[in-house]
Amino acid sequence: MVKHLGLKAYGKINLGLDVLRKREDGYHEVRMVMQTVGLYDRIDLMYLEQPGIKVETNLYYLPNNENNLAYKAAKLLIDEFGVKKGVSIKLKKFIPVAAGMAGGSSDAAAVLFGVNRMFGLGLSIEQLMERGVKIGADVPYCVLRGTALSEGIGEVLTPLPPLPQCQVLIAKPAISVSTKFVYENLGVNELRPEQHPDIDAMVEAIGREDIHGIASHMGNVLETVTIKAHPVIGQIKEMMMDMGAMGSLMSGSGPTVFGLFGNSKEASAAYERMRYGEGTDLVRQVYLTDFYNRKE
Repeated sequence: MVKHLGLKAYGKINLGLDVLRKREDGYHEVRMVMQTVGLYDRIDLMYLEQPGIKVETNLYYLPNNENNLAYKAAKLLIDEFGVKKGVSIKLKKFIPVAAGMAGGSSDAAAVLFGVNRMFGLGLSIEQLMERGVKIGADVPYCVLRGTALSEGIGEVLTPLPPLPQCQVLIAKPAISVSTKFVYENLGVNELRPEQHPDIDAMVEAIGREDIHGIASHMGNVLETVTIKAHPVIGQIKEMMMDMGAMGSLMSGSGPTVFGLFGNSKEASAAYERMRYGEGTDLVRQVYLTDFYNRKE
């Protein structure tokens, strides 16, 4: 029996995000290229002799009950396998919250992995992914990690070759975006063909290990809604491009924006300007990281 596990829950960005249609069940059919980045939350799992799930976080406004995805992940496996002992989850958040980077989903994925290992449940990665979709559409990807084509509602995943390494500048403005609002206001049938990103071309560029080709094909159809409602997102994208980014895009439904930099000096200079220079008028949180393709 494993008494303690220290885990890292990595965030993700969408290099490409297309919405194909709205399904009869209310969900949207998507095609996305997902990429894990080196920014992560820390999770400490502790074995408890008494049954129950305890959650502590470093952010006062996050729930510590069944409304927390990490709690839901632990409960899902504990209930399914009839585990008689308990678990304590201490969550230290670094990934921006409600930012389009799947922080909550990644926390849930890490807890699925950890509870499986702690109690010796014997589930494979594929079996954890199958259970993860019950918690959220992004959870299976967060179990898988790396570079992947995501289809369906996000649960149909095809691993892709690792990307060539580059610097990733991540910036979140001081606004909140409702994912529900974005999807409800996305007129899929009204979009022009050129507003849809070319996901197939990006997959081909990934196969060629062509980072410039990848950057040139980045696109997010949800920007048509979110930037209209929050022009600051467009301003951040423009600033990153002016500072030398190969490409810049909103991740998920926003509001986080990222830029890809092939030159580390330019990336560091852009980070400094975003965090301490004129970028302080636009953003609240800034991080400089890279792609994460390793498996743990």
